[in-house]
Amino acid sequence: MSQPVTILWFKRDLRSADHPALASVQGRVIPLYIAEPEVWSAPDAAARHWRFVAESLTELRADLATRGTPLVVRQGEAVAVLEALRQAHPLHRLVSHQETGLMPTWQRDRRVADWARSHGIQWDEPIDSAVFRRLGNRDLWSGRRDAFVRATRAEPPARLSGPIVEPGDIPDARDLGLPFDPCPGRQAGGRQAGLSLLGGFLAERGRSYRADMSSPVAGEVACSRISPHLAWGTLSVREVHQATAALLAELRAEGGQGEWARSMSSFLSRLAWRDHFTQKLEDFPALDSRPMHPAFADLRASAAGQAELTERLERWSTGQTGLPFVDACMRYARATGWLNFRMRAMVQCVASYHLWLDWRDTGPVLARLWTDYAPGIHWSQVQMQSGVTGINQLRIYNPVKQGQDQDPTGIFTRKWVPELRDVPDAALQQPWEIGGVRRYPAPLVDVALAARAARERMAAARRHPGFREDALQVYERLGSRKAPRERVRGIRKTPADARQGEFGF
Repeated sequence: MSQPVTILWFKRDLRSADHPALASVQGRVIPLYIAEPEVWSAPDAAARHWRFVAESLTELRADLATRGTPLVVRQGEAVAVLEALRQAHPLHRLVSHQETGLMPTWQRDRRVADWARSHGIQWDEPIDSAVFRRLGNRDLWSGRRDAFVRATRAEPPARLSGPIVEPGDIPDARDLGLPFDPCPGRQAGGRQAGLSLLGGFLAERGRSYRADMSSPVAGEVACSRISPHLAWGTLSVREVHQATAALLAELRAEGGQGEWARSMSSFLSRLAWRDHFTQKLEDFPALDSRPMHPAFADLRASAAGQAELTERLERWSTGQTGLPFVDACMRYARATGWLNFRMRAMVQCVASYHLWLDWRDTGPVLARLWTDYAPGIHWSQVQMQSGVTGINQLRIYNPVKQGQDQDPTGIFTRKWVPELRDVPDAALQQPWEIGGVRRYPAPLVDVALAARAARERMAAARRHPGFREDALQVYERLGSRKAPRERVRGIRKTPADARQGEFGF
């Protein structure tokens, strides 16, 4: 009689190191990755995501092969793929990490659970990050999170064995129907690339992280740049936390309380905020489609005609708003797949407030741009920067001032908006003041007037009867038993939200 087989299902955890699901495997195993059409045809998916994943799968396959069993890759609906393997092999167990994703992955997991139950297959889902299902009381989260990141890392088995299974080809983006998506500056996938970035950050680049992370120029180097590796799981949050904490302890033991120690402390905090925002999606799974506060459900529905809104969305998406710093950031993101956090917040803010576009339309555009797209972080931030949570203060960035502050010499703006290369510094962020520039569009809006109108609209929504009571319910949905205090007709920010957690790393 054939020995029973376990399927080890990889999702956003494309590594063997510190992989609790892999560490739990005993006996014969089929390591499996499923390229799911339902996931990759969603409006938040892009070819740049898949190419990063494909590179990571290639490296993971080689790693697992050295342990005895190469990665099997299949393209298709998850239950159909699993059933085909069940019919060919005596499956008795499925193991995969808990996944916190949008509704399509949640619904898929329900179907997989039904399939496993109907065939008497045990499905185990250990946690891979400090995000907890059915938490109940969010006030317990911080302690549980600290315990998780400090725990001993999961060691992979030195050897794996399993039945002979055709490994299958790793699909190309075209095989998944993903549109052409040029991104010449995209970061490379694979664990080795992630380890190299982390090592360079901890050895030297992170020294000025705290001071430089807000600048799109300095931040390109001073930020860790490991966010895509955390998003797709070639690095674990726990190993990054422990490596950073070890460096910080070393710096403090040497009497270091200077810039480097402060930078590492700040980076550790941002790793925690990353889990904090992902926990929000676990607690509120419709984060991409429904505002956390119901008063904002239809706020932007009739602000302008559809043709005007369509033009605004297209010009914002392609970096043609006529607002130089916004356009530079959007063009940079399209070419590289990355942008530092402050600039991500700014481009979302401009879309939601100045252009008064619906965050449900702009969110997928940015999701497709970020190589490090992680749904929990992305949609939490999209809602926060669009003012629809009801529990955060409004932050309406002035894109002109941001350009002057973060790009004072214009090096970033001129590189990505070369139409403005001959404009003097004083007029670079507002070329309309010198009569405009040939080949560069006039601004879509008057920045000051648009911001004022947005504030008035948001204030009117917050004055609606029952606003505070609904905001309290938002807190309840997030699992907190602590009653928040009022703050200017709204709700006082939670400590983690107050810091506007980094999601560009």
